[in-house]
Amino acid sequence: MENLLLSAHVLAGILFVGPVAVTTSLFPRFAPVSAGASAGASAAPGSPGTAVRNERSASVARMLHGVTRVYGVLALVVPVLGLVLAAVQGRLGEVWIIVAMVLTAVAGGLLALRIAPAQRAVLEVPGDAARLRGLSMLTGVFNLLWAAVVVLMVVRPGSV
Repeated sequence: MENLLLSAHVLAGILFVGPVAVTTSLFPRFAPVSAGASAGASAAPGSPGTAVRNERSASVARMLHGVTRVYGVLALVVPVLGLVLAAVQGRLGEVWIIVAMVLTAVAGGLLALRIAPAQRAVLEVPGDAARLRGLSMLTGVFNLLWAAVVVLMVVRPGSV
């Protein structure tokens, strides 16, 4: 039973959390900006990556937002399976599990309360470069939280 739960937990993390990490990171690059604003304005013309930064697509941004929303909901299965697995293993009281649960809750809250609504707002009313940089920062924090959770799952500091 433990092996089945562990496999389902890891597979769900890869299949559901992974795409959300990617789509949230890509969204600011493709999100529409208001007239006169350019997220790539700080790049020198002809510098590597300038064309990609200036290439905006509202349809791609809408698709990325849709994937973020749907897979964000599907990703709820990851902590549920993790909690069931920890209970079956008798590890619910271990510090690394508790820290991982807190980090997961913070990441989920950040996605549901800040990132997805900010994406929706940018799609409704195109923002400026500063707004998209703020969204990029939030997605970076979101991804770092998940990276910390993965490290805790692998290293399991203080486990018995």
